[in-house]
Amino acid sequence: MAERPSQYWRSEIAKEANAVADGTLIPDCASFLGVYSESFLEAVDAALAAFEVEARELDEASDRTILAVVERVVLALNRVNQEATGGGIDTDEREQICLFIDEVLNENGVNVDGLAARNGVSRYAITDRWRQW
Repeated sequence: MAERPSQYWRSEIAKEANAVADGTLIPDCASFLGVYSESFLEAVDAALAAFEVEARELDEASDRTILAVVERVVLALNRVNQEATGGGIDTDEREQICLFIDEVLNENGVNVDGLAARNGVSRYAITDRWRQW
């Protein structure tokens, strides 16, 4: 099962906090500490969890249905990115989220290559028409 990026970010924050606490990492060298607020992480996690639930029903679904599920998660993440404080979806986060969406679709029986080809986009561009992050 694909790990949600928000779970990964939490894990990295915890690792860095432990390293700072035990003196093996200087706080100024931490790349995750202080980057994401709890409210941002919760909002991203909620959007991705809802996507996972919907994706479980996608095996043999129409392209229209699959893309509607992708659109909903992207729009939810657009709102998170615009409204949440203490975090944002930039290049690294975008790549992790897009990979997560791809992996979840695959895990639930969606041929992402075929979906993308039938819709005239590359595999990694299926979120582009709605994405603002």
